[in-house]
Amino acid sequence: MLAIYAPYVEQTAITFEYDVPTTDDFRQRLLNVQAKYPWIVAQEDGRIVGYAYASAFEERAAYQWAVETSIYVDSSMKRCGIGRQLHEALEQRLKAEGILNMNACIAFIETEDEYLTQDSVRFHEQLGYKKVAHFHQCGKKFSRWYDMIWMEKIIGEHK
Repeated sequence: MLAIYAPYVEQTAITFEYDVPTTDDFRQRLLNVQAKYPWIVAQEDGRIVGYAYASAFEERAAYQWAVETSIYVDSSMKRCGIGRQLHEALEQRLKAEGILNMNACIAFIETEDEYLTQDSVRFHEQLGYKKVAHFHQCGKKFSRWYDMIWMEKIIGEHK
């Protein structure tokens, strides 16, 4: 999974992380997530081709029905339906756990460049997410400023 994530760090503005985490750091992230939330892995012919997970939207108790979601697909397997399958599996698990809101934090730029496209925004829109927040020039990577947007999908009834 770290081999899937590393190119996102090194070659894109999709994540605002500058350095690829160590294997131990990445393993600890996985364990931290799995202590409370699902982490789902997609495989093809025994090879990991993507993963998705949920994490706390915010730590305070009042936010316990909302999560932040993340999906990463092997760059050689993009546009093959893996991201959608991962999201569907993640959404079903989260619904079963009583989660009501799925939130995605997405790097954004008005005019696409070699480090960032609007593919993630389009992907989330196709899944039923709506843009709910836009922060301007809040992340700097590759000597360029990028925006960040939040998109949200309501998956349960707020009673």
